[in-house]
Amino acid sequence: MPLTVHLFPAREDNYAFLARDEATGTVAAIDTPDAQVILDAIQSLGWGKLDRIINTHWHPDHTEGNERLKADTGCDIWGPEEVRKVAPVDHIVEEGDVVTIGETTLHVTATPGHTLGHVVFRSIPDNIAFTGDTLFTLGCGRLFEGTPEQMWDSLQRIAAWPDETVLYGAHEYTASNARFMLSVDDRPEVRAHAEGVFTKRALGEPTVPTTLGVERRFNPYLTARDGAEFAARRAAKDVFKG
Repeated sequence: MPLTVHLFPAREDNYAFLARDEATGTVAAIDTPDAQVILDAIQSLGWGKLDRIINTHWHPDHTEGNERLKADTGCDIWGPEEVRKVAPVDHIVEEGDVVTIGETTLHVTATPGHTLGHVVFRSIPDNIAFTGDTLFTLGCGRLFEGTPEQMWDSLQRIAAWPDETVLYGAHEYTASNARFMLSVDDRPEVRAHAEGVFTKRALGEPTVPTTLGVERRFNPYLTARDGAEFAARRAAKDVFKG
């Protein structure tokens, strides 16, 4: 049976994700930007209680709810070693590991760049991946700790997955990302895609999830010809005013 994912906004521009394994009813939160929002969502969905937290990286807007959620629900917490800098974590994960949600298996891929220990999680049978702050809809994370070379390599690892992979990035940055996309590529099909983004956001609709196939066509960091062009685009986005 499949993995069901529920997305909801948290903080200013984060998304929080609850994932339920339909075979067992096991529930996991992928990152914890706001404990109360997550608890309220579980109750409104009628999903029982939280069984597991899965962290992608250490930044507080992804880990801030760990302590309270563990205290309130008794859930266990899985994530990279770096999470211990700011929040509790019970089980450390790294490249090649797996984390389960009931009968669903999530494979761990190391994606340094945004932070040095960032990881992403993918259910291969479900074609679902939680990409944290490595890959966004039409964007990628800032290089707070890693190098452009590391992030380029991380993005290439994700880009090797099947086009139908559904990607859950952790922020709603897509309108800004679309404006930057147009600054480097204004072909008609790119403009049309950007207009679709702007329409969604004007209606208050999320642009997450996306698919890898769409991102491979339009995301300016995945359409870069090589690591040098990627680095130039990432640096340009850091100062982009659009």
